[in-house]
Amino acid sequence: MILKLARTFFSILLFHCLLFLACEETKKDIIVVNCSSSEKVSFALQDIESVLNSPYVTTDSSYIEEADIVLSTKKEDKLKSEGFLIKTTGSKIEVIGYDDAGLMYGTLELAEQIKLYGLEGVKSMVRNPYLEMRGPKFNIPLDVRTPSYTDVCDAAQYNIPHMWDFSFWKDYIDTMARYRYNYISLWSLHPFPSLVKVPGYEDVALDDVQRSITDWKEDYNLMGIGFDAPEILENVEVLKSITIDEKIEFWKKVMAYGKRRNIDFHIITWNIFDYGTQGKYGITDDRDNEITTDYFRKSIKQLFVTYPDLAGIGLTTGENMKGANHQEREDWAYNTYGLGILDAAKEMPERQFKFIHRQHQSGAKEIAEKFKAVVEAENVEFLFCFKYAKAHVYSATQQPYHENANYLEQIEGMKTLWGLRNDDTFYFRWGAPDFTREFINNLPYEDVAKGIYFGSDQWIWGRDFLTKEPAKTNQIEVEKHWYQWLLWGRLSYDPTISNDRFKGILGSRFPEVDTHKLFSAWQNASMVYPITTGFHWGSLDFQWYIEGCKSRPSQAENETGFHDVNRFISLGVHPKSGNQSIPDYVKMVSNGSSTTLKTPLQVSEELINVSNSTLNILETFKVTDNRELQFTLNDIKTVSFLGKYYGYKIEGATYLALFRDSNKSEYQELAVKALENALNFWKQYVAQAMLQNHNPLWTNRVGIVEWKQITEWVKQDIEIAKNEQ
Repeated sequence: MILKLARTFFSILLFHCLLFLACEETKKDIIVVNCSSSEKVSFALQDIESVLNSPYVTTDSSYIEEADIVLSTKKEDKLKSEGFLIKTTGSKIEVIGYDDAGLMYGTLELAEQIKLYGLEGVKSMVRNPYLEMRGPKFNIPLDVRTPSYTDVCDAAQYNIPHMWDFSFWKDYIDTMARYRYNYISLWSLHPFPSLVKVPGYEDVALDDVQRSITDWKEDYNLMGIGFDAPEILENVEVLKSITIDEKIEFWKKVMAYGKRRNIDFHIITWNIFDYGTQGKYGITDDRDNEITTDYFRKSIKQLFVTYPDLAGIGLTTGENMKGANHQEREDWAYNTYGLGILDAAKEMPERQFKFIHRQHQSGAKEIAEKFKAVVEAENVEFLFCFKYAKAHVYSATQQPYHENANYLEQIEGMKTLWGLRNDDTFYFRWGAPDFTREFINNLPYEDVAKGIYFGSDQWIWGRDFLTKEPAKTNQIEVEKHWYQWLLWGRLSYDPTISNDRFKGILGSRFPEVDTHKLFSAWQNASMVYPITTGFHWGSLDFQWYIEGCKSRPSQAENETGFHDVNRFISLGVHPKSGNQSIPDYVKMVSNGSSTTLKTPLQVSEELINVSNSTLNILETFKVTDNRELQFTLNDIKTVSFLGKYYGYKIEGATYLALFRDSNKSEYQELAVKALENALNFWKQYVAQAMLQNHNPLWTNRVGIVEWKQITEWVKQDIEIAKNEQ
């Protein structure tokens, strides 16, 4: 018996010895010492472990001497908050972050360098954030009873349930963190009933998540008014049974998760809206209603009391102020939002708050004077916010609107967020690093720029619902449009990133194709957006949507909203595009004069050339099994056809205008020929787009975009030119 036990013990011992030796033999040579206990750094460390195939990672500082990679934080003189340095000494790599956020970004940078260039290719560098705040603008569809500006559209209706799905926010926040965004702004007309229980107004808080099943109209009020019509609120479905207390716990969890990825949350509203209150306690949208004022003030404070990780609150005045002048708007805003955040700041003196006031339909000087107490509060940072590029960031790399408003002079000594609106790229993947870099470098910066927000009023960047058979089930929009979001985030943090790095990223993701060719094709096709919109300038979202050649009917000067050849003649150019309008070109030709501006025919030629260049590159690529690459190449090809459509349409509009001025028949013939070419490429655009996308699409700003219907309107352009007398 004793002998049997001894043999058993020996067998077990031998097994463990062999297992130990096996582990020692397979243990990786790379040793990583992580001197930080931060979850931010642990998140980035996942990428290191992935590219090095599970190195030996330890937090034991006694391994530092023999370590290959050391991660630590230190207040280096050359660094500032969120900054980092990578230092290579022989075979040892050291990443030092000014703080945990900087170490997270440095570790992500190191992982990317190793992935692209190998350990031996890692380069020393020092990086600090160029823009301090970098975040998305997210119009959030919480519930039919507490809508956002964007709720009356397909994108919002589809995404309401996903706003209450933690897996969505986890994927979204992780993606934003990797792209170097550090805050998320949630925009709503009146979110409070879905988020908080306000003392004295507890019955306003809403249980459950509801969505309307009404037969929606095509167009609703552009100012966000009337989203509580009886037919909307009386025909609903319950998407999720949930109490207000459970809602609060949900958003606490989301915000806490954001903190662990260096992402703060801000809530920004339009005013004055009382959606969700249902007339309880006498609350209305009347700015002279003292109950409403008290309710809003307490709601602001309660947001911060309820959510310890909420970083800030922001507001817009003027959307539903019913004729109030600047002073009346700001009086109400201060008595509600201003006093509300001061109440919170006084009750929580150890906490830091941000207060964001959009300079939109209000004057900056009046705002600064009225909110002096907020500006001077020790634990509140007051920021302005300005709609820098109107609704179309993809128009020109320089913008005039802050100059026209003398904005920088008015906010002297204060900081602003620059609002970058993208109401352009909903369907197709965009990627032009040169445009993005130049745009960011042109932002007014010294002593004024706090950061940017990048997003849409006509789109919800939630889960993708347009793709027919996506490569990934339930993919989120910022994964589908990964390159666009990467460019704006990464270049806002570091605008010195070279095109070689972006080519490396593309090559790593799509090794099946020539990286240089893919980079060029994608950038060329993406320039269709700013070249076209820089020439055909409808500055606001309801005035122009390029992927549908459409606006609200009033802005198209017809009943359909389609921008026909006549509208391409009459609509002006972007003030900073360097383009010449068609009417001015016709006058120039008639007078025999010249210009230093880019003429309409030169714009037409540029669009056709960038599109042809792209299509020529695409012809060299072989068929691939990579689904994501297939979708990407299809988008690039689709946008190239769209570019040729607009190129020939601008040519046709120009010759038609010349014919009307001169009555020379050759101009009419050229116009007809160009518009026939435009129809041909519009048809190719639609056919290519429909291969992988659902259409029609109902939008909140330009109504229904139905490409097949639009094709009939494109045909009419030819008849307009033929029938011109």
